[in-house]
Amino acid sequence: MLKRKSSLPVWASIGWRVLAVLALLALAVGVHWIERDGLKDSADGQVSFLDILYFTSISITTTGYGDIVPVSNSARMFDAFVVTPIRIFVVLLFLGTAYNFVLKRTWEKWRMAVIQRTLSGHIIVAGYGTTGSETVDELIARGRQPGSIVVIDQNEANIARAEERGCIVLQADATRDQVLQDVHITSAESMIVCAGRDDTSILITLTARHLAAGVPISVIVRNEDNELPARAAGATTVVNPVSFAGLLLASSCQGRHLADYLTDLASIHGTVELAERKVRPEEIGKPLSAIATGLGVRIYRGGAPHGHKAPEAQALQSGDTILEIVTG
Repeated sequence: MLKRKSSLPVWASIGWRVLAVLALLALAVGVHWIERDGLKDSADGQVSFLDILYFTSISITTTGYGDIVPVSNSARMFDAFVVTPIRIFVVLLFLGTAYNFVLKRTWEKWRMAVIQRTLSGHIIVAGYGTTGSETVDELIARGRQPGSIVVIDQNEANIARAEERGCIVLQADATRDQVLQDVHITSAESMIVCAGRDDTSILITLTARHLAAGVPISVIVRNEDNELPARAAGATTVVNPVSFAGLLLASSCQGRHLADYLTDLASIHGTVELAERKVRPEEIGKPLSAIATGLGVRIYRGGAPHGHKAPEAQALQSGDTILEIVTG
């Protein structure tokens, strides 16, 4: 999993580690100086402050050379129960620093490069809140492999849930050009934007359209006033859950089964399904009602919709898009 960059600069993160080591070293030097009578210098018999610095640094970094040794019980106990843990801690601290700033970064860059080489024909989901997670669940239920879905979110808990689902994840800000370039938006099959805020979703859409002119982008907005700005930003599909809920509620007043059927059409788990596809060569010239794969309800020709009773639907043409109801 690719983590967001630490808020601490590299120099600060390294700096506090160095300060921690120096503080531990100062503690050991101070106690050794106070307890210097318990040390013996085999060279000249005198233990100076420089000898203390030498002995402390050698004791913390190695097991010592034997030229200066603790001879009193207090000095030996201090070396055994304080200096030895300090030695272990210092080693682990430096190993952790090397891992964080060398090995981990190298490993993450290598993993990212490997993932990027296989990113093609994928679906990008910006935002893994309630709507985003349900969208991913529906995509997987429709047969999409989790490994072909890339989830971008700034929330660590959301990223963890998406990764557990099997998705490729990136904890980052989807409004940034570099982030969308990292997930290879230009080679994506489509993008779904559900950031939780209309302004953020529209900005993500604008950024994505700026980078990938031909990628279909579906965006959810919660205020009707933002539907037009979302389309102006480059969204090919704009979904307003409040308006859709209103349609279902209004339909329920006309009959208690209408809302159930509309929900059935929208879900892969229903007995019927609303599907979209391109016209087939053998269907060209035939009316929409003659298709054998399902019940044709609408065609799109040149971006304009035409109902099943419209004159345009009486003779299908190459390039038409068919909307049909098929059995689940």
